[in-house]
Amino acid sequence: MRITPPLHRVLQLGLLLAGASLLGACAGLSGASPATSTGFTLSSPGRADNTLLTQPYAGKNPKNPNCVGENITPALAWTRAPAGTRSFAIVMDDQAGRAGLGVNHWVAYGIAPTVSGLAEGEASTASSKLVAGKNTLGMPAYLGPCPPRGNAPQHYVYTLIATSLAPDALPPGLNKAELMTALQGKALGAASLVLRYAH
Repeated sequence: MRITPPLHRVLQLGLLLAGASLLGACAGLSGASPATSTGFTLSSPGRADNTLLTQPYAGKNPKNPNCVGENITPALAWTRAPAGTRSFAIVMDDQAGRAGLGVNHWVAYGIAPTVSGLAEGEASTASSKLVAGKNTLGMPAYLGPCPPRGNAPQHYVYTLIATSLAPDALPPGLNKAELMTALQGKALGAASLVLRYAH
């Protein structure tokens, strides 16, 4: 009998494979070997992986009936970053959004290596701990989940990337594609977390 793994595990496996491909490409471009695994982890304190978020964590937009939350960012914490880490970047994606085309909800980078997490709500507005990039809507801010009503819970993947770039190396306002380009040859490793939301 074939056993199908849970969707959030499939999503995480896909991210890890993509990350491995990116790191391999980066190594080829830089002439260096990819960083070995250090047990780099990302978590949301008080929540298990694949937890269903409540309404306050949904996006807030009076013009969108699907964005009925308070746009609160969940608490995030990370440990055991790869050696040589000089800054962190975070992206949050709904890979099934826009009918499968995907939605990027958050791009942030320039997080100092001394930072080991973000408190609940800390990144809901401008924070001195990070440089804001632009999400799919072109907003230089975090946008919480806004899935269509009545759908099964959507999976929101938070990916933390350790980089060899100084915290002030990149300008504000990069979108995800621009950030990924800037991290070619500079990514040292990644950790991910999946949280879910539905109305």
